[in-house]
Amino acid sequence: MSENKEPQVAEDATSVEAVKFVYDFTEGNKDLKDLLGGKGANLAEMTNLGLPVPPGFTITTEACKTYLDSGEEPAALRDEVSAHLAALEAAMGKKLGQAEDPLLVSVRSGAKFSMPGMMDTVLNIGLSDKSVQGLAQQAGDERFAWDSYRRLIQMFGKTVLGVDGELFEDALDKAKEAKKVTVDTELEAADLKKLVTRFKRIVKTEAGRDFPQDPREQMDLAIKAVFDSWNGDRAKLYRRQERIPHDLGTAVNVCSMVFGNLGPDSGTGVAFTRDPASGHQGVYGDYLQNAQGEDVVAGIRNTVPLAELESIDKKSYDQLMQIMETLENHYKDLCDIEFTIERGQLWMLQTRVGKRTAGAAFRIATQLVDQGLIDETEALQRVTGAQLAQLMFPRFDENAKAAQVGRGIAASPGAAVGKAVFDSYTAVKWSRSGEKVILVRRETNPDDLDGMIAAEGILTSRGGKTSHAAVVARGMGKTCVCGAEELEVDTKRRRMTVPGGHVVEEGDVISIDGSSGKVYLGEVPVVPSPVVEYFEGRMHAGADDADELVEAVHRIMAFADRKRRLRVRANADNAEDALRARRFGAQGIGLCRTEHMFLGDRRELVERLILADTDAEREESLKELLPLQKQDFVELFEAMDGLPVTVRLLDPPLHEFLPDITELSVRVALAEARKDPHENELRLLQAVHRLHEQNPMLGLRGVRLGLVIPGLFTMQVRAIAEAAAERRNAKGDPRAEIMIPLVGTVQELEIVREEADQVIAEVQAATGVELKLAIGTMIELPRAALTAGQIAEAAEFFSFGTNDLTQTVWGFSRDDVEASFFTAYLEKGIFGVSPFETIDKDGVGSLVKAAAKAGRETRPDLKLGVCGEHGGDPESVHFFHEVGLDYVSCSPFRIPVARLEAGRAATQSAGSDHR
Repeated sequence: MSENKEPQVAEDATSVEAVKFVYDFTEGNKDLKDLLGGKGANLAEMTNLGLPVPPGFTITTEACKTYLDSGEEPAALRDEVSAHLAALEAAMGKKLGQAEDPLLVSVRSGAKFSMPGMMDTVLNIGLSDKSVQGLAQQAGDERFAWDSYRRLIQMFGKTVLGVDGELFEDALDKAKEAKKVTVDTELEAADLKKLVTRFKRIVKTEAGRDFPQDPREQMDLAIKAVFDSWNGDRAKLYRRQERIPHDLGTAVNVCSMVFGNLGPDSGTGVAFTRDPASGHQGVYGDYLQNAQGEDVVAGIRNTVPLAELESIDKKSYDQLMQIMETLENHYKDLCDIEFTIERGQLWMLQTRVGKRTAGAAFRIATQLVDQGLIDETEALQRVTGAQLAQLMFPRFDENAKAAQVGRGIAASPGAAVGKAVFDSYTAVKWSRSGEKVILVRRETNPDDLDGMIAAEGILTSRGGKTSHAAVVARGMGKTCVCGAEELEVDTKRRRMTVPGGHVVEEGDVISIDGSSGKVYLGEVPVVPSPVVEYFEGRMHAGADDADELVEAVHRIMAFADRKRRLRVRANADNAEDALRARRFGAQGIGLCRTEHMFLGDRRELVERLILADTDAEREESLKELLPLQKQDFVELFEAMDGLPVTVRLLDPPLHEFLPDITELSVRVALAEARKDPHENELRLLQAVHRLHEQNPMLGLRGVRLGLVIPGLFTMQVRAIAEAAAERRNAKGDPRAEIMIPLVGTVQELEIVREEADQVIAEVQAATGVELKLAIGTMIELPRAALTAGQIAEAAEFFSFGTNDLTQTVWGFSRDDVEASFFTAYLEKGIFGVSPFETIDKDGVGSLVKAAAKAGRETRPDLKLGVCGEHGGDPESVHFFHEVGLDYVSCSPFRIPVARLEAGRAATQSAGSDHR
């Protein structure tokens, strides 16, 4: 950032008058996104590059934050806006809204991170009953002037004055019906003039005031409306979905208007320097003649492919291609561009690093490396673990018999199956009831965001790759097919008619393929993703499109593995899972849950052990369990030969291995009623009553169970040691680690460790095999984290059990709270994301950090890992890297995600804003 571009902040932070709140487009640059928002910073950057940008200025995010904090605009803002407006008027040679030749401006939002359609925009500000006449005279086109005026009243009424947008749409539809036309471009000047009168009447009735005729009042109210839209419901929902901080505020861009609705030699469009769906290079985008920008993104009129601009306006097309190349080389990334052509003159209205699908992200990153525009380190910042997870989703089986009923534009890939619903409310309602739904609309708008989030996929009959539905779906990773024109969507009757006359009613199942654009009746079977097949070792790089994606993923994963410091292990409880984890790149097992080895047929053995009354009964049960355990570990150590395997000793909540107390009570009561009491069941019921717990997750489990039931843990330690010795004798390389669960005090660990060391010594003596079995503990209780320095005296490693640690820190029962109040907490913004999904850095995370530090102060060579599912969460992986853990452990299918994010964490660039 150059010195003269720094924002002017007062020494006294309370003196907001000393802060510069407005920047001309000539003053900023692309590095000032925090201050000027993405749109303003990039308009300034294009101006600096000498590209044709209409003059204008940007009101900073600081002005917005001051307004939102105090409820009033900063005192200095009006004067600064007046000064910049006067400079703009001087540059343009006309004044805002003057009667004879009006200067018109747009007022657009522009936050640091792109939030397509979530905040407000108003075009054509400055038009009034007087200036519309002057505009018509200057343009030599009366229809254009009245069309621009009706657009202003419609947008201003809805955005600024809060009038229901449907009222304007209904009036427009009636005007077309009266004229017997189907599109608004067929309305003539006289029709539009009448429509303006109707629109003004709607404003008066609904808003209780006349549409403002003072152009400066229009601009000031529009600026305030953009500020307010930052806290609009749809903007807040989008930020929660995309994890965008709520305290950034939005900038406001005031830009002199250029007009794409001046006739066939004018138009507006959106272009991408590469295909945002696939990443392939070429000419991608949409163009619409005789239109303003909102017509394109709203999908109200179907566009033509950008390539057709070459035959419509060769000069503008060639200039646009040159500018696109300039911008991509300058930004070194896929650029999303908005432009307008006004009577043959090309104007650039926006550029930004474009949203792209997961597959496109991986392809583009490797393409840019090959072109020498970025290096491997930057390539890792261009992709995310969440995108990799999307690529691992299944796809439709190409060989399945499916009834294709339509085809639209492949806007966002994926295979989505669900019941057709025709409004956002129903999508949310049915989704919350467990139904999978596809949201079907003619076109979506920002008010549909709730339904888009709830749906498996989105299908529209209008719009293209740059429509609202396409852009938002790509950002969310949702499957989307747009512009399926042959499908007749009737939202009022809640149905869709497909070619041939078949009617899809609400609730009928449909399938949509976001990679091909195909729409099917019924449920289409799915097959594994080629990326999963690659990780499983069943697919290799090649020439076709799927293999091209696999090649890109392969290269990015190789980058990540070379860069990362964190090792990645698997949570696996049997040899099958261990082998799969190894294929996915696991470097060991971080958590083997031995209680999972005693489900099914073996459950009765543990039940007998827990309920044993005598030492003889207990020893008999342990004798039966030992060989079963040993064989489990032999198979596990063989599957993970040469890699560490951390075995957690038995840690079930006790109720999981006891008969259901209600069911058992009923059986005993019925037997007594028949006067045929079963002595064993009566004895069992008494034992279950004795051991019954109100809160078993905080009861007799973990190390407590091992201390209360003599021989339980020593049996498991013996099984581990004997299995390791057997594998050594078979020339294997077992690397077992024994983990004691739910320790809260060092004394618990010391007792169990002393018994374990004795058993290991006995096995060594009996087998003649030297065994080096590390013994450590899970840190899953706040007390354990707070006394980690003491516990490290007896532990060779810590593994943070962040699932239980989250429960105990928050006082949450995961089984209960996620279904009861988490939804409300997420909706109210108390949580940005569930603390069971991404680690709570301030609470749980601070304990992890403190325990890691204290543990290593006691034992510098202490090995640190995490084995909760947070180990596979992208954001959490970055935190664990920063804290200095040695490894993360997660379920097998999350291993590639963790590997990638570990590489990204090691190379994280503070200035990278790729969302």
